Amino acid sequence: MKEFKLPNGFIVKPVLAIALAIGLLGAIGVFMTFFIVDQKEQGVILRFGKLNRLVDPGLNFKLPFGIEKSYLVPTQVVLKEEFGFRTLSSGNGSTQYSQNDFPNESSMLTGDLNIVNVEWIIQYRISDPVQWLFNVDNPIQTIRDISQSVVNQLIGDRAILDVIGAERANIEVHGQDMMNVLFEKYELGIRVTTLKLQNIVPPKGTVQNAFEDVNKAIQDRNRLINEGKQVYNEQVPKAKGESEAFIQEAKGYAIERTNKAEGDVARFINVLSEYKKNPEVTRTRLYFEMYENVFVKDEKIDLIDKNLKNFVPFKTLNDQTAGGSK
Repeated sequence: MKEFKLPNGFIVKPVLAIALAIGLLGAIGVFMTFFIVDQKEQGVILRFGKLNRLVDPGLNFKLPFGIEKSYLVPTQVVLKEEFGFRTLSSGNGSTQYSQNDFPNESSMLTGDLNIVNVEWIIQYRISDPVQWLFNVDNPIQTIRDISQSVVNQLIGDRAILDVIGAERANIEVHGQDMMNVLFEKYELGIRVTTLKLQNIVPPKGTVQNAFEDVNKAIQDRNRLINEGKQVYNEQVPKAKGESEAFIQEAKGYAIERTNKAEGDVARFINVLSEYKKNPEVTRTRLYFEMYENVFVKDEKIDLIDKNLKNFVPFKTLNDQTAGGSK
């Protein structure tokens, strides 16, 4: 065999050259054989262009030199598409958006023939990596086209005030369901997890200013309603508590008056019984007790007869010294 002379003057024998070539090819083959699948990915292996198998995260191998090819699909990552706006960067607590407008995505006609600019996002996961790779030529563009079609349809079925206000949540829920039905029909291999409407405003200019005023008025109305409900929730329990306290106080007073009345009746019955036994003595005793009750708070009072002739002989009230009059 002919010897090979290298540029630096070394002479390589054919056997050694063949061995070096084989070794190099072997090293390349080993390098091409092993690959790593990340925890958030799933691997798809093709053999001669035909699906062969799926591989899980970790260290995996394939046949080298193009016999088998591997594709890594992020099946555990939440992906996002933006419509009507673009996020340039986010981080450190701030987000920067593109200043460009995208009217071909955001401009829509409502059910009452008003034009409105709608910005929204969708978040989705890849549920079937094989469908994602091979069923659609351009899956991202397909996702965007279907999403725009669904949102346009839902906006076109509603009046502009409903779109801006009360129907936002319904549009998000129905839109997500409709997209998932279409993606499953087209076997795109994805599942939408979130449809979120962002800014919904009329076209810039006088119309937009007027609608912003209306929106502000609606927000003020909702705020006042919430404040009223808060005051209601504070005052009604307080009033109920006070009313309950008054009721309990009235019940207590009623019980007290009833007991007092029953006591008076019982005492009267006892006095009546004694009166029937000895009317004169009882009448005199009652007469004296009446005087005691009348003058119990007064001091130094002497009782005399009505003609001022004599002191009443039976008692000097609240004072032990006789004499004088009052």
